[in-house]
Amino acid sequence: MNSSENMKARLLDYIEAFNAADTARVTALFAGNASVEDPVGTPLKEGRSEIDAFYAYATSVGARLELMAPPRGSHGNSASISFRVHIAAQDGQPAYIDVTDVMDFDAAGKIVRMRAYWGADDYHLSAAAG
Repeated sequence: MNSSENMKARLLDYIEAFNAADTARVTALFAGNASVEDPVGTPLKEGRSEIDAFYAYATSVGARLELMAPPRGSHGNSASISFRVHIAAQDGQPAYIDVTDVMDFDAAGKIVRMRAYWGADDYHLSAAAG
């Protein structure tokens, strides 16, 4: 079983690698048979090729993740992070999405399941934010 400290460290690695637009480093955190559901309720991205393609796109559009709270661990093999995704809206205006990711880990410390919790009401235009 993973320690809470190890899982939290992997989540911080995830944020750092994403912000560096280092797709290979992000996807190296995942097991080969992992799944990504981002956001929850949309079709799964399963396996190395789908996850590689998902993160290649996500890191290429200039999105930046801002950690909003420390990672949270568990007594099991799951941990979570809450962050703000800074993006540009279709018209180029700054926007952000408030997200919480819950990730499950295997015995080797690789992510086997990532679920991103956010909905339409978590998307905000920065000018409209108070």
